[in-house]
Amino acid sequence: MPRILVTNDDGYFSPGIAALAAALRALGDVTVVAPQAEASAVGHALTLRRPLRIEKMSAQVFAVDGTPTDCVNIAIDEVMVEPPDLVVSGINNGLNVGDDVTYSGTVAGAFEAALLGYPGIAVSLERPQNDFGPAAEMAAKFAAIVLKEGLPYRTFLNINVPKGEIKGIRTTVQAKRNHITKVDRRMDPRNRPYFWIEEAQDDWAPHDRSDRQAIRDGFVSVTPLQPDLTDHNSLDLIERLTKSIVTGVR
Repeated sequence: MPRILVTNDDGYFSPGIAALAAALRALGDVTVVAPQAEASAVGHALTLRRPLRIEKMSAQVFAVDGTPTDCVNIAIDEVMVEPPDLVVSGINNGLNVGDDVTYSGTVAGAFEAALLGYPGIAVSLERPQNDFGPAAEMAAKFAAIVLKEGLPYRTFLNINVPKGEIKGIRTTVQAKRNHITKVDRRMDPRNRPYFWIEEAQDDWAPHDRSDRQAIRDGFVSVTPLQPDLTDHNSLDLIERLTKSIVTGVR
């Protein structure tokens, strides 16, 4: 029976992870290892400066006081007797499309799986939506395909599900946007400043094949991602630029 590791960034108690784990149990032996508290927007953070603790919450459900990346590593090294055949992260309460994947703890769970050599899937659902059933069903369908066919080495899938009626599935690319970060400065009762980083309105670059456009059109978005951040198209340019730099030889 396939071994499936499930994690997220909303916490082990979230309804999204419960729906995901329930749907995946039809495919194999499911182990849930997820953050003890919400860990949204932590990206691919790995805890190195304090000890981590794990607590068994119920049968095959464990909570780690760390990040999704921590959870994947502890699950594979300490919880699972044998390594997973698949790692699925989600279902996130909110989309993870475009440039936002770099902040997402949900995407980081699948990202870490790919780095470690395991197939990974990240699943997110558009808000506002409290019914995780359709997204869980979609995740299970993709999980079944990946378990059967596999994925290219160090490749993982980022799946986003629209709210309401699902019109179909599109294979997509990451959308791009002009980032605007709003920092709200406030004063505490002792007249000392503190700050909130808030979401701001961003302009998305139009692209017919983008993940954001697929969601806007009512389609499930499936984007293949990889850890390699090298801009291969710029290698020749950087090679030319570096030749103009004179270095001293000792």
